[in-house]
Amino acid sequence: MTEQPTSFERPQPGVDPADARGALLRTQQQSQKPPAQLGDPALPAQARADAVPSGPGTAAPCGKGKQPAAGQGKEPSVNGPEHAQPAGTEPDAHRPRPAPEAIPAQPGAEQERSPGGQERRTGQAPPPGRPMPMRRDGDRLRFVGAATRRIARGLDLDEIVMGLCRATVPTFSDAILVYLREPLPVGDERPSGPVVLRLRRTDRIPQERDTDGVLLPPAFEPEPEPSVLSDLSALTAELCEVRPGGALNEVLRGVRPVFADAPAARDALPELLGEGGEAVVPGERHAILAPLRGRRRVIGAALFLRRPDRLAFEADDLLVAAQLATHSALGIDKAVLYGREAYIADELQRTMLPETLPRPTGVRLASRYLPAAETARVGGDWYDAIPLPGSRVALVVGDVMGHSMTSAAIMGQLRTTAQTLAGLDLPPQEVLHHLDEQAQRLGTDRMATCLYAVYDPVTHRITIANAGHPPPVLLHLGGRAEVLRVPSGAPIGVGGVDFEAVELEAPAGGTLLLYTDGLVESRLRDVWTGIEQLREKLAATARLTGPDHPPPLEALCDEVLDMLGPGDRDDDIALLAARFDGIAPSDVAYWTLEPEDSAPGQARRLARRALARWDLEELTDSVELLVSEVVTNAVRYASRPVTLRLLRTDVLRCEVGDDVPQLPRLRQARATDEGGRGLYLVNRLARRWGATRLSTGKVVWFELNRG
Repeated sequence: MTEQPTSFERPQPGVDPADARGALLRTQQQSQKPPAQLGDPALPAQARADAVPSGPGTAAPCGKGKQPAAGQGKEPSVNGPEHAQPAGTEPDAHRPRPAPEAIPAQPGAEQERSPGGQERRTGQAPPPGRPMPMRRDGDRLRFVGAATRRIARGLDLDEIVMGLCRATVPTFSDAILVYLREPLPVGDERPSGPVVLRLRRTDRIPQERDTDGVLLPPAFEPEPEPSVLSDLSALTAELCEVRPGGALNEVLRGVRPVFADAPAARDALPELLGEGGEAVVPGERHAILAPLRGRRRVIGAALFLRRPDRLAFEADDLLVAAQLATHSALGIDKAVLYGREAYIADELQRTMLPETLPRPTGVRLASRYLPAAETARVGGDWYDAIPLPGSRVALVVGDVMGHSMTSAAIMGQLRTTAQTLAGLDLPPQEVLHHLDEQAQRLGTDRMATCLYAVYDPVTHRITIANAGHPPPVLLHLGGRAEVLRVPSGAPIGVGGVDFEAVELEAPAGGTLLLYTDGLVESRLRDVWTGIEQLREKLAATARLTGPDHPPPLEALCDEVLDMLGPGDRDDDIALLAARFDGIAPSDVAYWTLEPEDSAPGQARRLARRALARWDLEELTDSVELLVSEVVTNAVRYASRPVTLRLLRTDVLRCEVGDDVPQLPRLRQARATDEGGRGLYLVNRLARRWGATRLSTGKVVWFELNRG
């Protein structure tokens, strides 16, 4: 229902005066009860009239009618047709007695209505379903106040534009078209190129009205009334280029709203609406073109339309349109600025977190991140997975206090520091110690929690160090979930505290879940209650797939997030899940070679035997050549035994370790050089290769595809 309260009814409690939605209202007979004086600060009222008088408690019919013909009334007009008073009527002769508890009357209704319910000016009943004109300046002020409040509720662009449309239709106009610049300028930036307006939204009184689920009786169904306002989008152009020096440009620069019959508007509307768009603009003063000016420039235009059978706009309606346009434009300006800030926050958070997770050998990974709320898009939670030498992987999750730009900046620095320390292959407790020192260098109040774990798929062991972070949860293959007993330690940034690491078994098929406190702690529950609920959630999810099949990793993360209730989003959430597949001992070959001249030949023979055992003879020639080159370089400079390891997974990986910290560099050998071509061969034949510095030296590795 798109009607407003009638002049004989109080406004319904809890209903926005500017809302286009309404309901069937009940009226009193004029002959039984005289209208009381206007008492409630309602909006301009809608007319309730039909050919049959309504009794008490009878629902008033809603529909469309015909506008009274102009000139049929006999009273002279003073301030226009909407402010007409009967001639020769004394000011207080027929004024009703104030009745605060009675239903308020429409101002002037007792002079303009005859006992039969007809208007004295026209001799006809007012059309059903049509808004009554605004009789006084107070009505306009109340409408503008309610409409601006409706517009101000919006936070983003679409909400503000919708608020403008819903506040004006049908109270102020029968239809509205809102055009905005494409693209919208942000802040102080100066857009280049021509000014282009795009039709952002249209709204109108629907042809078929309902009563919010209450069907109208057949006798009260409105008769169809053809109107050009029924399909605004089809009759108007979607894009409009504002020509410099054109009529539309002059109207927009003038800022003030104008009637459609004004000379400037007559030339500007065809440019705005496009070819054939003038059909939607009624004649006389039934349309207002209002520029939308933001803080620094015009950002669009609004076109308010009334049907030809409705009372035309008055001069005071230009002030109403100006107020609506001003509030809408300022709101759109703020929404654009807010959108830019939200975009910057999203980009900052996205760049602070891993774009994609690595795919290390022997472990599968999945992750999730949720901000605290729409108003706090950035936070201090982070996660990371860092490949390490020897097919190991470092799993990191941390939480900087707060969820602001400052927290995100500190989180980015700590994450970068953790990646650098992981590249040095330091033990987990040493990594946390250096992170603690880095947090103290950033400031005295830079506090964070962090959990650092290193998983080795060959030994099926995991080493964990904790700095005040919630303990991880391990889901076993059989469906049992347990909270790992890890020393909590002090948060990062306290200083002067030692961190302790523990080594635990990481069984194949198990799933380790690392998370931040936003997942388990809220205003409704403490952290240990949340951890217990998380453990029960993991166990219940594992029972769905059976004891021999672990739940899918991505689906498991989604199930974990489903445990959050409506009041559980007090903090942002970072979640990292690791499924331990491991590497079987039969797929690993490991040797120790003395740094002698015979070491390269021995390495070739050992590699050949391992490939024969794994049925990979087709890789023998490439593996022997590359192993010989890498081992030769290691033996030349090493003073301690050299290690050689082959790993058979989806690829064949070879690792050669020595005690020399200097990393080899690929270079182009000259034609006269006797050496320097070993790494060149590795680079050409291997699928991937690299070198990593360790605390005891370095590891050079390469990978080959398995046929």
